[in-house]
Amino acid sequence: MQFLYSFLLLIFLTFSAFSDENRPRAREAGLIIGIFDTGEFNAITDVDGVKVGHHTKIEGGDIRTGVTAIIPAPGNLYTHPIPAWIHVGNGYGKLIGETQVREFGEIETPILLTCTLCVWSAANSLKEWVYNQPGMGEHTINPIVGETNDGRLNNMWKDPIQNKEVFDALDNASNGHVEEGSVGAGTGTQAFGWKGGIGTSSRVLPESLGGYTIGVLVQTNYGGILEINGAPVGRELDQYPYKKELSEDTNNELHDGSIMIVVATDAPLNPRNLDRMAMRSMMGLARTGSYASNGSGDYVIAFSTNKKSRKPRNSNKPVESLSLVNSSMSPIFAATAEATEEAIYNAIFKATSIKSSRGSREAIPIDKLMQVLEKYNALYWDSLSPEK
Repeated sequence: MQFLYSFLLLIFLTFSAFSDENRPRAREAGLIIGIFDTGEFNAITDVDGVKVGHHTKIEGGDIRTGVTAIIPAPGNLYTHPIPAWIHVGNGYGKLIGETQVREFGEIETPILLTCTLCVWSAANSLKEWVYNQPGMGEHTINPIVGETNDGRLNNMWKDPIQNKEVFDALDNASNGHVEEGSVGAGTGTQAFGWKGGIGTSSRVLPESLGGYTIGVLVQTNYGGILEINGAPVGRELDQYPYKKELSEDTNNELHDGSIMIVVATDAPLNPRNLDRMAMRSMMGLARTGSYASNGSGDYVIAFSTNKKSRKPRNSNKPVESLSLVNSSMSPIFAATAEATEEAIYNAIFKATSIKSSRGSREAIPIDKLMQVLEKYNALYWDSLSPEK
């Protein structure tokens, strides 16, 4: 009886109380992705040591952008870099620092996400911020800055992201709750033609599978045919690519775009297995309806925070580094795909409509979305288990 009451109450809240200012996360609306449990915050910050900060810049009639900072681990990342890899799903983008990460298998700075034409100024600001940290000398550093194109809403040609915005995002980065939707680097971005933005999710493996945590943060700006737990949302809501060719509709802008995906784990992984883990993030992306169009920049930045996998930058002697064997990777792969998929849905659920003098992006209508998900029995999958 208590479960039935809670279920009916959740349905009522879903259809009556989710205003534009009070939009739910996917799981709050009853959308359960996969089989593994989430962490405490269902966010990338559930991975110990990871911090996230945003700066949202809405200025005048045409600036609708921001920057999101991910600090992967505590301490000096230059003297003690962390194992990492960058996987390129489709390479139509401007990702600064990619080649050195793929050469050394390490990250030595925080990670920034921002708008396409902001990456060079953001990288310069990140450089300045890193040099201000304790223990830094006159070294060259490899800043990691990714982007998606928010030009529909934002005049990125004005180069609106500078030291002030980057320093604010980095200095205010914290663990715990992560703000999602139309914030930071997601302020002006889209997903499947609706408003998109920043989303995050996490998974915690049971102790029998290692007990590791996997966290994902996304910056969505891509197209495709939205699908959620098998429900053909894009088709049902009449928003999908190639309508011009399939009908008389002239809206054919929904197939292109990009996504930045950041994957963190406390599992002890070497760069090769971080690459393999990053590839599985693309599988989570595909489940949402993406097919990585020609003009899509789809990148995954993956790293491990495990202290026993972290090595000093310089040593005259061999250094031991702990790493899981290949046969232990399957549950991590599954958790990565799940967390990526849910992070994307969180970005879509939480995003609010944004307008500028350049155009507008409307948030997906929650009431209509929920009707589609109910129609296809895509909700409350955790209550279908015989044990529950």
